[in-house]
Amino acid sequence: MSMKRVLSTMLPGSVIALSCLVQLRALADDALLIGDVSRGKTLYQSCEACHSVDQNDVGPKHRGVVGRLAGSVSDYVYSDALKKSGITWTETTLNRWLIDPSAMVSGTKMFFRIDSAQSRADIIAFLKEQTTAK
Repeated sequence: MSMKRVLSTMLPGSVIALSCLVQLRALADDALLIGDVSRGKTLYQSCEACHSVDQNDVGPKHRGVVGRLAGSVSDYVYSDALKKSGITWTETTLNRWLIDPSAMVSGTKMFFRIDSAQSRADIIAFLKEQTTAK
């Protein structure tokens, strides 16, 4: 078998495998980040254009968001897509949400993204501190 044939047979599979490894590495890096609550509180200020910890605004209030079913704050009007999503907000789902809300739930109202994995971890750490007990 010629080297050209061997490479043409093996190369596509190798490229796919390498791509998968790169994506897994990125996910693993995100999963290992430890959020800084204080920095998260500062970064959360950019969320306050639409959200508040204790009051609904353009977006729903965030107190108690970690562990809450998406679309379940009774006095906020959510998109049908988010209400029907079945998502429970955990560190993992919040991280995915903040990467690209529309990709996670097509038809959602939210469009804001946080590109930095560390910034997402910090904001999520801050949100975890905002328990339902006030």
